[in-house]
Amino acid sequence: MRCLISLVVLLLPGIVLAEHPAPLEVKDSAAKTEAEMKPYTELVEHSSGKIDMVPIPSGTFVMGSPESESNRADDEGPQHAVRLAPFWMGKYEITWDAYEVWMLDIDIFRRAAFRQAPNERDKVAEKFQLSQPTKPYTDMTFGMGKRGYPAICMTQHAARTFCKWLSAKTGRYYRLPTEAEWEYACRAGTTTAYSFGDDPAKLDEYAWYYENCGDQYQKVGKKKPNPWGLHDMHGNAAEWVLDQYTTDFYGATDGGTINPLAIPKTLYPRVVRGGGWDHDPEQLRSAARIYSEEEWKDQDPQLPQSIWYHTDALSVGFRIVRPLVKPTPEEEKAKWDNSLPVQKDGIDKLGK
Repeated sequence: MRCLISLVVLLLPGIVLAEHPAPLEVKDSAAKTEAEMKPYTELVEHSSGKIDMVPIPSGTFVMGSPESESNRADDEGPQHAVRLAPFWMGKYEITWDAYEVWMLDIDIFRRAAFRQAPNERDKVAEKFQLSQPTKPYTDMTFGMGKRGYPAICMTQHAARTFCKWLSAKTGRYYRLPTEAEWEYACRAGTTTAYSFGDDPAKLDEYAWYYENCGDQYQKVGKKKPNPWGLHDMHGNAAEWVLDQYTTDFYGATDGGTINPLAIPKTLYPRVVRGGGWDHDPEQLRSAARIYSEEEWKDQDPQLPQSIWYHTDALSVGFRIVRPLVKPTPEEEKAKWDNSLPVQKDGIDKLGK
């Protein structure tokens, strides 16, 4: 029955939180202006899950890399000016501690065990738990660790659905960052190849990557943060953003573009940023772009293959953002529900 309900919800054109219940009270989370923005810790009710959020100021930056940058790829140019509105961003990548509350119905089971009635936010959030992942065919940590480690192997669709659920649970709007927001926050006012400079020899101080990771991901926050207090923007888990990957998107934008987004039109390829624990230094640069591929599901034995898991993307995770200005329901839908993968019969590819 649960699988049937999941399919029905998935095929709906998109659920939008038109009327939010009163937000969960969290200290320093209620800023109305940029000047009032402070760091705060989001709570995942009925669990020990917490998500630290850091304010990111509005501003203009030059997106992309110069042609002179070592190991630069052509899709990182041309450089162009981008203006962004203020937002909060997760201090760390989303960990299994928070992700599994949604993924495994942990909060629903806990309420049942303690005979707790759902509150109004719980009732809205359960709409998105109905469309959550079915049980994976294997342990998606692949034995690398769980508590305090970044959640990995999810599709972009799964990451976006988690954001819907978290928004309902808290009464605050969360989503994936755009590619521009991600690079802006990663650079944190710098113009060098990495947020700490141009020398990859310093990566060991800031990042987990192929040469120092011990063949697995590591707990979040163990390396130095960037100048804006964000950890693991380079390495550990590569991070989903909202954008479709195209090689020429930068060239199609005008100088001074405001809050750009390459709206997804197809399931593949989508953009991943920051590089992961199994990547080389050049893939961890602030401007480096990685894109999703169908091969990320090669080892998935299910038919049809899962819309929730990428079995071959062991270093792909995500972090979340919350814009200061709450979007309209139409804007929410645009950043939540574009190009949902369609569940088809067992011989068809998803999203085609």
